[in-house]
Amino acid sequence: MTTTFPHLLLQHAAQRPDAPALREKEYGIWQTWSWQRAAAEVRHMACGLLSLGFAKGQNLALISDNRPHVYMGFIAVQSIGGVPIPLYQDAVAGEMSFVIEDADIHFAFAENQEQVDKLLEVRDAVSGLTHIIYDDPRGLRHYDQPGLISTAELMTKGREWDQDHPGVWESMIEGLSPQDVSVILYTSGTTGKPKGVCQTHAAFIGAASGAAEVDKLGPNDSIISYLPPAWVGDHLFSLAQWLVAGYTINCPESAATVSIDMREIGPTYYFAPPRVFEGMLTSIQIRMEDAAPFKRRLYEKAMQLAHRVGSDILDGKPVGAFDRLKYRLADFAVYGPLRNVMGLSRIHVAYTAGAAIGPELFRFFRSIGINLKQFYGQTETCAYVCLQRDGQVDLNTVGQAAPGIELKLADNGEVLVKGVSVLKEYYKRPDATAEVIDANGWFHTGDAGVIDAQGQLRIIDRAKDVGKLAGGAMFAPNYIENKLKFFPHVKEAVCFGHDRTQVCAFINIDFDAVGNWAERQNLPYAGYVDLASKAKVLELIADCVAQVNADLAREPGMADTQVARFLVLHKELDPDDDELTRTRKVRRNFIADKYGVLIDALYAGKNEQFIETQVKFEDGRKGSVSATLKIIDAKTTAA
Repeated sequence: MTTTFPHLLLQHAAQRPDAPALREKEYGIWQTWSWQRAAAEVRHMACGLLSLGFAKGQNLALISDNRPHVYMGFIAVQSIGGVPIPLYQDAVAGEMSFVIEDADIHFAFAENQEQVDKLLEVRDAVSGLTHIIYDDPRGLRHYDQPGLISTAELMTKGREWDQDHPGVWESMIEGLSPQDVSVILYTSGTTGKPKGVCQTHAAFIGAASGAAEVDKLGPNDSIISYLPPAWVGDHLFSLAQWLVAGYTINCPESAATVSIDMREIGPTYYFAPPRVFEGMLTSIQIRMEDAAPFKRRLYEKAMQLAHRVGSDILDGKPVGAFDRLKYRLADFAVYGPLRNVMGLSRIHVAYTAGAAIGPELFRFFRSIGINLKQFYGQTETCAYVCLQRDGQVDLNTVGQAAPGIELKLADNGEVLVKGVSVLKEYYKRPDATAEVIDANGWFHTGDAGVIDAQGQLRIIDRAKDVGKLAGGAMFAPNYIENKLKFFPHVKEAVCFGHDRTQVCAFINIDFDAVGNWAERQNLPYAGYVDLASKAKVLELIADCVAQVNADLAREPGMADTQVARFLVLHKELDPDDDELTRTRKVRRNFIADKYGVLIDALYAGKNEQFIETQVKFEDGRKGSVSATLKIIDAKTTAA
């Protein structure tokens, strides 16, 4: 049996040498790498690293957008017994310094001048970084710092080294074991410094094989790779499943062209975190608000029908003949064009994970014929614990245990996992490893959940975040936040309430959606701070909160957790300001400390509160933004 990623690549190159393995859009034209060409370039990159002195057991950092050479770089490093460590491409130099020092990195792969500049800045503080390999030479012609080399030069050196050392590369591949660490992925660090999660070839291949088996993925499938390569979800979909199933991965021209590139490629398999689906829905809702009255009415009628029968039709459940006929006509006039404009017209399966998705958002996509499903996992489990099987999709659960996974709940409701995808260890952190893997081999996820009679897991929230109101009602902030974020005008929400008498919330408006709404209202504004403080905008958000409260009032045990008071923040929560992780998860404790004066004002019954906040700009400069924020009493509903 083929047991490592380099072995899988060589197998595809031998069996399907001319089939497309990777594509990249450059200057408006799609470039294609066959499996044979990809294997050759991996070999030359690997031998080039050996020529520079890279040794088995060393770590190599990769900082890049989704590019063919970054995915080939993973395999090149693995093939000579090294360990790739991807870093988030939008991380600032200071964040990179921690990982580069923690992992004792001497070699790094950088996509372009921007990333090279960051690494040179890091190198001034971390002396161990000796070699920087860059992929895009634009802007780097006059750089003469020691240790800089282009990918093209690296591969030229590799070809020469390979000719002078025949058989060495093959022998190094033969020495690989499925239990070798194949990648170290650093956690997002919601509660402290990131930890390096060591995952083996066997773990990721096991996870990829189980998922490919459930959804019948194969060589004829195609995906678009656009999420950060440092994120475990992209590593599963764009590397592990790519090599297991043998499908084609497509790298977009830039982050700004992803939607256009998706429409051109028409992927059959798609993955996105909830925030991407939220963005898609917001875009559709903005377009519908700007549409002619007839189109708006047609859309509303079609969505009422879809909400009623769309998911049942997708799941093959009984639906009346007349409703089926109406749905088919609506599919031609509304749902089909919607899928096409999102680039999802050829999708046979789509997944979301990374954070909980609101049931209303989930229902919308399934109702218009997109086979959207949830899966559940973490960096420590190769993003692989639960999958939703076709015909068994429940809007409120994340599915049943995936193939090769055992699942159970601890006495306190925490989800425990054992199986193929569980991490080997935290890098150089035996203490942290012992905290999450108990004596019986169960990994403690830190998530609170419930398993129903069908074996479906429902995640309530992070176990550390689930609390109680002073009156005893369970408080699950993430559940309420997801309901708020379903509205196109709400981009982010943070709820508070543990040990308090009521729930209060911070809300970020979606600048594009609210700006579009303001223009139609003839409401002038000068920027984000001005728009967020407008009385009409506050009324708009108050309506959204009131609707969420009405939903909570109807749900058993949730009526007491309605949002009592809220404010609209004067700035967007930002990873550069440490308020969100690089995967855009809320750093709840940090926000509570940073904006403590606002929380105090919410619970003190004040009507407004002045605040001045320090911010970081993309170029590293610092500044401040200040405002007097209005505090709104939300409309609540009787249980």
